[in-house]
Amino acid sequence: MNSSRNIALVDELTSQTAEAPWLEFKRDNSDPALVGKLVSALSNAARLEGRESAFLVWGVEDGAREIVGTSFKPFTKKVGNQGLHLWLQQKLKPAPVLEFKEVNHPLGRVVLLEISAPTMAPVTFNDIPYDRLGSATPKLTDNPQRYQRLIERIRPYSWETGAGAGYVSGKEALGMLDYAAYFALTGQRQPEEPGGILEKLRADRLIERDVGEKWNITNLGAILFAVDLSMFTGGLARKGVRFTRYDGVDRTATVTHRKDERRGYAAGFEDLLAYINGLIPRNERIGQALREARPLFPSLAVRELIANALIHQDMTVTGAGPGIELFVDRMEISNPGAPLIEPDRMLDLPPRSRNEALASLMRRMGMCEEQGSGLDKAFNEVEHWRIPPPLLKSSDAAMRVVLYGPRAFGDMDMEERIRVCYFHAVLAFLGGKRMKNKSLCARFGIAPRNAAQASAVIKAAMEKGLIKHADGTRPRAGYYPQWA
Repeated sequence: MNSSRNIALVDELTSQTAEAPWLEFKRDNSDPALVGKLVSALSNAARLEGRESAFLVWGVEDGAREIVGTSFKPFTKKVGNQGLHLWLQQKLKPAPVLEFKEVNHPLGRVVLLEISAPTMAPVTFNDIPYDRLGSATPKLTDNPQRYQRLIERIRPYSWETGAGAGYVSGKEALGMLDYAAYFALTGQRQPEEPGGILEKLRADRLIERDVGEKWNITNLGAILFAVDLSMFTGGLARKGVRFTRYDGVDRTATVTHRKDERRGYAAGFEDLLAYINGLIPRNERIGQALREARPLFPSLAVRELIANALIHQDMTVTGAGPGIELFVDRMEISNPGAPLIEPDRMLDLPPRSRNEALASLMRRMGMCEEQGSGLDKAFNEVEHWRIPPPLLKSSDAAMRVVLYGPRAFGDMDMEERIRVCYFHAVLAFLGGKRMKNKSLCARFGIAPRNAAQASAVIKAAMEKGLIKHADGTRPRAGYYPQWA
């Protein structure tokens, strides 16, 4: 980090008028045990105070908060045969990010230790969590109310609040973010003055104040409104959407189109959808005595499935972002990270997202449906078009959704037919109805005289434990999903 920010940070910390539990000043005292306890206490207190970092500062008189300089040298300090930094990392669990900085302040040499607030559990030193109350450093467990409050504060921490770019001027921040898209998508009037624009962005946590009248652009702000994701740190450049179109049914076919989206998801979403929809193959069908060309997949389903992949990806997986691959017969949409819900239960269980702020803002901007309804609408649209339901495939590393084009009953294998049957039963149940042989025939486009074909699929789905009789005493009363 540049020296001007460090000097500005020291000035801001020493100008604090009230005692802060996330901040401690020392002159030269660098006793390792004392430092370890203070790191645990300051880190935990920072999260309780709603801050992302705590600070331990050497070279400042605590009472007067005057810079007097220090002889403490953190990079050569030893504890036994170990360096202080390594020793602290081993004694603190879960180890916070510790960053020592030697600052040549005009008033004297200062050492800053910036300590990240906990994101998983309270920080312990020698297996004991500490707290900061005034000048005291008690055990956190001595105050059950504060301990519980800390646990509650840790739970909502997310990747979105991290800094994608730090210590930038207001002008630089506005140059890196497509703020015009933000105001258009959120339906707000854009202020005339840059200061007003910055305050609006800050209100939605797209940027946060740094020191010295500078700003941090949060990961949320960058991923949604970046002019160019490559301008940001922390692997954000690899989170852009990658689209590939193949002139065939597999990845050995010729690549005809490739697009690496560099803009943030919100800023580039509509243009990306228009680009993809323009490349989706179209089939001719005969409607009311007229021929019409209809895309292979319903546009609403494409929109919702892509938005779903953006929202639910694991942002902490580095080096990977959402991918969209278009073949002549299907579209595959993938995102990094295993899903938080089993694929077969994604339509009925309450949704869970790793990126709640991202999801909330995307819904507010109309980029996707209300919570939990987007995937339902995609499957309902597919059902209406009588094309196979999307195949949901998960692994430890990624989630993949395969959206198929039209397939006649005779062209499906039994696994595909069972999937159609299962999701038809799910959608019927969620709509307050029961799947019946007649409704499944209509879903497949099977003539009533061939109803035995649907019966065979129902039998196979029951044998797999996917569906059951809605009323065990009346087998003809219809079917529910097994979990209903």
